[in-house]
Amino acid sequence: MARLAVLVTRAWPEEALEEAARRYDLTTNADDRPLSREELSAALEQYDIICPTITDRIDAAMLPAKPRTRAICSVGAGVNHLDLAALRAAGIVVSNTPDVTTDETADLAILLAMMCARRASEGERLLRAGKWTGWEPMQLLGQRLRGRTIGIVGFGRIGQAVAERARDELGMKILYASRKPNPAGDRIGATRVDMDTLFAEADVISLHIPGGAETRNFVDARRLGMMKPTAILVNTARGDVVDQDALIAVLREGRIAAAGLDVYRDEPAVPDALCQLDNVVLLPHLGSATRETRAAMALRALGNVDAVAAGATPPDLVG
Repeated sequence: MARLAVLVTRAWPEEALEEAARRYDLTTNADDRPLSREELSAALEQYDIICPTITDRIDAAMLPAKPRTRAICSVGAGVNHLDLAALRAAGIVVSNTPDVTTDETADLAILLAMMCARRASEGERLLRAGKWTGWEPMQLLGQRLRGRTIGIVGFGRIGQAVAERARDELGMKILYASRKPNPAGDRIGATRVDMDTLFAEADVISLHIPGGAETRNFVDARRLGMMKPTAILVNTARGDVVDQDALIAVLREGRIAAAGLDVYRDEPAVPDALCQLDNVVLLPHLGSATRETRAAMALRALGNVDAVAAGATPPDLVG
């Protein structure tokens, strides 16, 4: 019996690729570059299962009349790079890899908050530029986070993990906003408030909501305008949930203290206006970037492939 043809669009850790090659007729992307729309459209006619990442956008216009592909087993928690409605209409099931990115993304959110509070990026740039002349009593004074308030927007697994770290490691008070009370809030000691109250009262606001049409520019000029002038915005979710132009404006004018960003609206493009600001920490989408987590993501995707190959529903079916 012929083995299923599986395409892995970007690099995987070696142990995951070896497992996939043992089970399937595996094709990999030797150049590890984002595939073009034309290449992805052709792949939908050539492979039984495709394992894309966030760099592989698939929309309705790319779907052939009779796709061979029966499953998209995406590597990563987010799926806003995929046109879910169009894929479902074409009879293609979609899965993702939730859970395995939780700890690393939560760690990074806390790292960004700390770097902003202590002006760590400014200090490193000063030193690397050869402009540091020695210790000064008033040089790059930051702010203490211990005892302050963090507001969590999106109280799912990652949001809860950030809340726990902020409580346990920094002694912060926790606010969260959600459509309905979350039992985890009581366990963590978090207080549920409405969104406007969260933006007005939190000293750090950490975003953990999915991207897509429903949340595009969720953090807009109005919400940014509600933040304290000493507040910090952290985004490890998706770039399009923040109105990037409005954020640049409030940072430039000093209407909030700082922002820590790991994601951007038009990745990999980052506006020069953002890069020129001292009060922003910019990371290149490192949320899940540890060897352990990237391997876990690939193996989780492979588990979804195995389910589809066996004629079962993938355990991480989206929708």
